[in-house]
Amino acid sequence: MRYSQYFLNTVRETPADAEVVSHKLMIRAGMIKKVAAGIYSYLPFGLRAIRKVEQIVREEMNRAGAIELLMPSVTPAELWQESGRWRQYGKELLRLKDRKEAEFCLGPTHEEVITDIVRRELRSYRQLPVNLYQIQTKFRDEIRPRFGLMRGREFIMKDAYSFDLDDAGADVAYEKMYQAYRRIFQRCGLKFRAVEADSGAIGGSFSHEFMVLADSGEDAIVSCDSCEYAANVEKAEIRFDAQAPAPAAELQKVATPGQKSIAEVASFLGVPAEKLVKTLIVETDSGELVAVLLRGDRELNLVKVGNLLDADWVELASDDKVFKVTGAPAGFAGPVGLEIPVLADMEVRAMADFVVGANEKDAHLTGVNHGRDFEVSRFADLRQAEAGDPCPRCGGRLETWRGIEVGHVFKLGTKYSESMQATVLDEQGRERTLVMGCYGIGIGRTVAAAIEQNHDENGIIWPMPIAPFQVLVTLVNPKDEAVAAAGEKLYRELCERGIEVLLDDRDERPGSKFKDADLIGIPLRVTVGSRGLKDGRLELQQRRSGERTLYPVDEMADRVVEQVRAAMCAAVD
Repeated sequence: MRYSQYFLNTVRETPADAEVVSHKLMIRAGMIKKVAAGIYSYLPFGLRAIRKVEQIVREEMNRAGAIELLMPSVTPAELWQESGRWRQYGKELLRLKDRKEAEFCLGPTHEEVITDIVRRELRSYRQLPVNLYQIQTKFRDEIRPRFGLMRGREFIMKDAYSFDLDDAGADVAYEKMYQAYRRIFQRCGLKFRAVEADSGAIGGSFSHEFMVLADSGEDAIVSCDSCEYAANVEKAEIRFDAQAPAPAAELQKVATPGQKSIAEVASFLGVPAEKLVKTLIVETDSGELVAVLLRGDRELNLVKVGNLLDADWVELASDDKVFKVTGAPAGFAGPVGLEIPVLADMEVRAMADFVVGANEKDAHLTGVNHGRDFEVSRFADLRQAEAGDPCPRCGGRLETWRGIEVGHVFKLGTKYSESMQATVLDEQGRERTLVMGCYGIGIGRTVAAAIEQNHDENGIIWPMPIAPFQVLVTLVNPKDEAVAAAGEKLYRELCERGIEVLLDDRDERPGSKFKDADLIGIPLRVTVGSRGLKDGRLELQQRRSGERTLYPVDEMADRVVEQVRAAMCAAVD
């Protein structure tokens, strides 16, 4: 492709509404154009990267035995009502009516549609297992779309759905997809972790998120320094075996005027924060209020609390509700005398003679002990994992990372097949409810995450497998006949050998061309200039390392092909 004839317009200024690196660079590099909040056009340069990811995904899905189809983006309300998600999904589901006043929605995901297809088409266990996938545009009406393709409203997604006769078959399907996803992100040239995760609104019994590691990642993850255990902090388990010592202090009320925070109370009383137990009042989707106890220096994990209570959502109660059940303003709540259920993190079980709020303004209790001064309904792992925590699988220690979720695999079970009556007959002629799995990859999000992980102050640094072009041939002065001829010859030879080349034949200043080259981030750049040609050499520069090497003109094509192939093979290995 010749730059002078290509639709690629770079921007020098950083867009005012762009907050993260990928958003800034994708707009500046001419990859995307905003149409409305959270909705973008994919311009040619950006679309090439999108298609590269799609192709890798398609090849690995086919390799794993999945079969491609395409479902409509507009789906009828009846299917969502069958599954129970028409109301459950909330305002992210964009609802609309046709001219006959029939209700529809723009699909944010397609569990209902695929289950409807399968229940109509499959009759016998002999037709199983089956895994169907599509690469299609979705829509979720995010309350605050931001970060470009990282959190848009309209996005391209690969979603796959497996159907099996039993749990054993579903486990096999899940493992196939898990391994396929590992290959996909390896082939994309990305550093990632597969982490245990909470299934969220999709439902199901087990899931893994695939996280591209990046300092700008929204998600916190942990992984063991000694084994392969990794998990989202929402899901990360914490092993704790210590037992509580016997109480040695008497319960006492102490005045703590104006001391509300853990740090303030600890400093005022002259004790470390780990000797305090904070009492957090949470509210469930059913309106139930529950007290949760946590060591003072720890953070509460609301997802774990919600899972323990089997609640769709859990949130911290308002100050008014805290006052109603404790009789004190926020910051002075404590478990002694509470008439609501009390849950406690496992660490609290191993504590004695600790400090809590007195359920009275400007007062705390010291020398507090569970079992003697109050009762705990249940002890459980309820806190956020941190670096240095013991690994729940081995004797190692957990490390923390930031990650960007680009893929998620779910073991759904019968959540949708049961409500929508998707069944087949087994070998004995008995009706069996199908066991499902669900597997998604955000295509555009993967491209954006790749940029978040691979960039510098000058622009994008594309991993070779998903780069829009593999090589940029820059003509320093295209009006120089010798330069134009040498560049044209190299361009044709590389194209004939299957290399994807962008020939910068624009009549622009060399400095402007080099700035654009760094911005758009093509992995290899060959510079063709009159000075080098006089010596019979051309310069090959690697975008990532900046390393520059001079090669004889006649050898350059071979050297470029070698480096492209080596980079592609390294991603596969």
